[in-house]
Formats: sequence, structure tokens, C-alpha cells
Amino acid sequence: MSKIKGSFRTMLSAKTLQLFLLCLGLPWLAACATVVATAGGGMATNLNTAIMNQDDPELVRDGAPAYLLMLDSFVEGAPDNVAALSAAAELYAAYGVVFVDDPVRARKLTTRGRSYGRRALCSAKEDICGMWNETYDGFVIRLQEVGEDEIEALYTFSLSWIAYIQAHADDFGALAKLPHAQAALQRVQEINPSFREANIEHFLAVLDTIRPPALGGDFESGKAHFERALAVSGGDDLSIKVDYAKYYARTLYERELHDRLLNEVLAANPEQSGYTLFNTLAQQEAVELLESADDYF
Repeated sequence: MSKIKGSFRTMLSAKTLQLFLLCLGLPWLAACATVVATAGGGMATNLNTAIMNQDDPELVRDGAPAYLLMLDSFVEGAPDNVAALSAAAELYAAYGVVFVDDPVRARKLTTRGRSYGRRALCSAKEDICGMWNETYDGFVIRLQEVGEDEIEALYTFSLSWIAYIQAHADDFGALAKLPHAQAALQRVQEINPSFREANIEHFLAVLDTIRPPALGGDFESGKAHFERALAVSGGDDLSIKVDYAKYYARTLYERELHDRLLNEVLAANPEQSGYTLFNTLAQQEAVELLESADDYF
């Protein structure tokens, strides 16, 4: 299973990034705990904007581990708090697959992220706790019990599960659950089609194109999801084009589409409000993909 780093870059919620920035800047845990309860304010919004517009990914990479430990402490103090559990799940998931190259460490981080994601869903609605153990058909039925009130928790649950599967790609048991995680994301879309629409379309596109049809892949569906993600994002999120080239164009050996998408990424201005960090990473990957294109095709 290929890495799905690009889509994870844009899946972190604004809330998670707000908490991340605020807590990195506070010397006392008690003060940070207070911020968790009030992260919707203007200060949090401004700090969230600052990190999303950061053009130095290493700065984010180096700062994130301290925040992961802080999130662990928040959960210890409020073990049933959906916001704290969701923030921990999302950041552990994203950090494990985007910034960690050591596979053993990535598995540890994403395992913790999946645990937090499950706990967030259980805290949001106790009746659906444990539904991930159901067969696929049973799981899909249970998903109908999830409604608008649990949509954030279901999104986080899905994200953390996919990250876990990504990091455990050599485990057939983990891979066998990928359709469950995809169905959970699709349920989020059913509940509210506009909820993080570009992010979910992007992720569904990747999930459709990282697998051959015999294992559930659907390249026509994947292409439609990529095009929808591009339309909804207005083209500002360059990681969508990188993944489009990497998972769709490469797999189908469409060299012209592959090179066009990646050259568009490199020609674009990465400094787009809310996307600069992710676009910087996307341009780095675009260079690598173009440099290896002759050997690949």
C-alpha cells in the first residue's frame, strides 16, 4: 500500500492546529488546559492561520512532539472529552504518516492515534462504541446510527483508522479493514456533504486509487473525486494535484497527465492563505516525482 501522506496534510482540523500552536507557546500546562476550553477565540484563529501559512515544514516537524505529550496529559485529565480525544487522534495520525519515516515509530504513533479516535467516537455516542469489530455489512448498518451530532468524532475516527492502516501496510488484517474506514468517511459525507468537502473528496480519491479493482479500487470514481476536490478547493491545495499524479496517473501510466499536474504544482505560488505549509511539502514531492518519471514510465 503506497503512502498517503499528501491527503493527511490537509486533514488536520483547524481546532487541532489551533491547540497545537497555542500550547507550544505556553509554559504552563494549566494555562494550556484553559486554552483547550477556549480555542475558538480570535487568538486561536490567528495562530492557526500562522502555522497554515508557515513555509518551513521542519519547524512544524520539530515542534509537534512536545504538543503530542501535552495532548496525552489533557486526555489523562479529561478521559471522556471528545475535543481532547479528537485533537490527539488527528495529530498522532497526521504526524505518524506525514513526518515520521521510521516504520516502527510510525506504527506506534498511529496505534495511539487510532485508540484516541475510537475513544472519541465512544465518548460522542456510547451506543456505537465497538462497532469497528463488526463485519463490513454490520459496520455499514451501524454507521446509520451516527448523526450530525457525532460527525466530528466520526471524521476523526475515520482519519485515525486510515493512518493506522497506512502504517501497518504489511499487516493483512489491518488492510482488510480499509473498506470499513472508507465507508465511515462516506457516511460523514452522507450526513453533511459540505463538511470538510475538499478534504474528504481528496481522501476518497486516494482510497479509490491506491488499490487495484480486485481489492476494491475504482479509478473512475477516484478520478471524479480528485476533480471534485480540485474544484471545491479552487486549486489552492497543491497536494491534491500531487496525489492525482502519484496515485491515478502513475498507476494508469498516463505520463502526459502526470507531468502536466506536477508542472502545474511547481509553477504555482505556494503561498496561498491556509495552504502554504502543505503546498511547500507538495512542491518538494512534485520535484521528486518528476525526477523519477523517466525511470517509472
